[in-house]
Amino acid sequence: MTDAHQPKVPTMRSVDHVAYTVPDLDEAVAFFVDHFGAELIFTDGPFADAESDSMRRRLGVDPGARCTLAMLRLGQHHNIELFEYDAPNQVRTPPTNSDVGGHHLAFYVDDIDAGYDYVKAIPGVVVHEGPNGVDPAAPVAGQRWFYFRSPWGMQLELTSCAGGGFYDGLPGARVAPPSETWR
Repeated sequence: MTDAHQPKVPTMRSVDHVAYTVPDLDEAVAFFVDHFGAELIFTDGPFADAESDSMRRRLGVDPGARCTLAMLRLGQHHNIELFEYDAPNQVRTPPTNSDVGGHHLAFYVDDIDAGYDYVKAIPGVVVHEGPNGVDPAAPVAGQRWFYFRSPWGMQLELTSCAGGGFYDGLPGARVAPPSETWR
């Protein structure tokens, strides 16, 4: 890593977690634990402070918001924090990938076809077309992938590069490779 790629934030050394807001915390925790091997680390809340402005000042949400959270560990190096909010004027429609704020969480699998078959059998999951390949001349040659939505509409992806590709010396090789094992 060159100095240009060193963080400027003093003492920063890793990504700690990513967070997603979900409509039903218990459902989301069960989904990630039951199907994706997540470990529930802790839950906390509910948090609310309708008497002051602390929810806006601390979290950037409506002062009347109330939230509960869960922290989950996914594999060796990734944590996801799930929030369930109840807030005035809350938008309850998940963004699409093309919307500002759109997002997805991708999981690496060694066998994309087996992953596809498993995911499409999960009740309530909407699977998009796939598995899809990429152009052999692309920086991610050898990658196969597909998108799907959780029962509450969160966008997810399974991806695989079992045939080589950006983990084996092509221009995309700067992408951090998946862990060798889940734990």
